[in-house]
Amino acid sequence: MYKSIVKELEGKLKKTASVYSEDLKSIRAGRANPALLDKIEVESYGVPTPLKQVASISAPEARLLVIQPWDPNMIQEIEKAIQKSDLGITPSNDGKVIRLPLPILTEERRKELVRVVRKEQEQSKIAVRNLRRDAMDTVKKMEKNSELREDELRTAEQEIQKTVDNAIKEIDAITEAKETELLEI
Repeated sequence: MYKSIVKELEGKLKKTASVYSEDLKSIRAGRANPALLDKIEVESYGVPTPLKQVASISAPEARLLVIQPWDPNMIQEIEKAIQKSDLGITPSNDGKVIRLPLPILTEERRKELVRVVRKEQEQSKIAVRNLRRDAMDTVKKMEKNSELREDELRTAEQEIQKTVDNAIKEIDAITEAKETELLEI
């Protein structure tokens, strides 16, 4: 009976880990990656639109992103959106495409980015703990309503904790990989 709660918890924890992983892709690690621009929105005909919906983004070189808008009139709007973002990159255009040269990260900036990653990691762990609390509350209510026996409650709590521990290990592994990527020169 409690198995469905554990299964549902597993699904939510996997989603939390994947969202965390996606969020980390937008943190610049010295290499050009089109995912850096995923969170940037451009004013397109009066409507905020994700950049990847108004232009193609490519990384032809290790330290260069090229943005080619489908509508050449959007170049100014795209440049404004990039300058407003917290990327710290100055775009340059030739009338057809926008080039974003990525500067080499300084040691200080790398450490700052590691702190940002750790903050994101803590947010993900908080989400995991909230999911654990909700699952525990649900099985305790089931026991209170005589839907579970006391020994089943203990087993359910152990399975929930084991599932949460695995999710936290996965989040830690994702963090460690990102930190390694950030600190390599």
